[in-house]
Amino acid sequence: MQIYNTLTRRKETFVPIEPGRVRMYVCGMTVYDYCHLGHARVMVAFDVVTRYLRWRGLDVTYVRNITDIDDKILKRADENGESIGALTERMIAAMHEDEARLFVLRPDHEPRATGHVAEIIAMIETLIDKGYAYAASNGDVYYRVRKFEGYGKLNNRDLDEMRSGARVEVDEHKEDPLDFVLWKAAKPGEASWSSPWGEGRPGWHIECSAMSTCCLGETFDIHGGGPDLTFPHHENEIAQSEAATGKPYVNTWMHAGAVRVDQEKMSKSLGNFFTIREVLESHDPEVVRYLLVASHYRSAINYAPESLADARKSLERFYNALEGLALEGGEPRGEVDARFAERFIAAMDDDFNTAEALSVLFDLARELNRAKKEAPGLAPGLAHELKRLGGVLGLLQQEPEAFLKGGAGELPLSEAEIEAKIVARAEAKKARDFAAADGIRDELAALGIILKDSREGTSWVLEKTD
Repeated sequence: MQIYNTLTRRKETFVPIEPGRVRMYVCGMTVYDYCHLGHARVMVAFDVVTRYLRWRGLDVTYVRNITDIDDKILKRADENGESIGALTERMIAAMHEDEARLFVLRPDHEPRATGHVAEIIAMIETLIDKGYAYAASNGDVYYRVRKFEGYGKLNNRDLDEMRSGARVEVDEHKEDPLDFVLWKAAKPGEASWSSPWGEGRPGWHIECSAMSTCCLGETFDIHGGGPDLTFPHHENEIAQSEAATGKPYVNTWMHAGAVRVDQEKMSKSLGNFFTIREVLESHDPEVVRYLLVASHYRSAINYAPESLADARKSLERFYNALEGLALEGGEPRGEVDARFAERFIAAMDDDFNTAEALSVLFDLARELNRAKKEAPGLAPGLAHELKRLGGVLGLLQQEPEAFLKGGAGELPLSEAEIEAKIVARAEAKKARDFAAADGIRDELAALGIILKDSREGTSWVLEKTD
């Protein structure tokens, strides 16, 4: 298995530190607002990584943290006139609702920053003792960036270039403008914890160093996150953790690609910022998940009406192939079925190439459609394999008829009304009034309801136009 390592900027053979076991940490959400599409990308990308590693027989411990104390949280709670705890609990519950609708499995552990303040303080004390950090006169504690020789290695940046080219916050309490905060002194009325440096709260970067080490050990296999976290967040995590422990922090760094909206960067200032729940109000969750899975996890995704329409059509191709077949249980796979599994594994072993894996599933769906017509005895096994491999990507786990009908809430007519028209059409055909029968069919088609005639009778699906 090959994984692209952001640290080395190349694909590397993945060898877990402990044979058969993978320890993975992913930077989670700062819970002051509803999750947006960028969060969905990270959620789904590392859900696929976890699902696939487990499917390949590895014991995965997946940790995704929650930042539940932060400047943004303090500001939003104050604006809302609610407590910090009430705000964060509400947003965490909403996050879990969003990820469940996107078929994202919950991580094994979701440590919260507020639950690890003691460990954070202990790590800061270690950094001070080793000369990598210092307490300033204002009650803040800062990290000495120039003290850590490897600073910049994740992003291939030179310290002097960072100093001259970056916008560095000027702070008279810092020894060097590049230094960053580990502990923030509390302002009057702010939430705070007692520490050797006075009342305050953790800086953002040190939270992840402490939580990941507590949950997974001083060195672990995979650290993931969004594209905007490589600098400074992950660079700072490396500096903090390796200075504190004297050991390599993470073996493999993985970063998901960005989400763009109509080819533009998603941002509130451009008015193209969408929360997950806003998107799911008008689009099937599996369609949204397919869009997020269809591109390689490192590539950018374009969110646009036409891309969602394409995602819907792709899923319809799979579900049309599965329709009418018994999908529970499944039969032993034959050589034909195994060939698709081998190709699927080869794609996913190449840095989790979901785009190529889906092309294998399309070939499998074509084989299934052919078998349904020419070799019906092979169809159940192929259908089982399509559903099984799709499940590794978190797809194709609905009943085909339910997906193809699209859900009653989206129908232009009630299901009872549609069934009544199907009965009326059958009676018209029986009376040899084919013009009336065709008129009913065309009337339904104009509403996006497509009738399908078979020996078993007439069924229908909803043709999506989103």
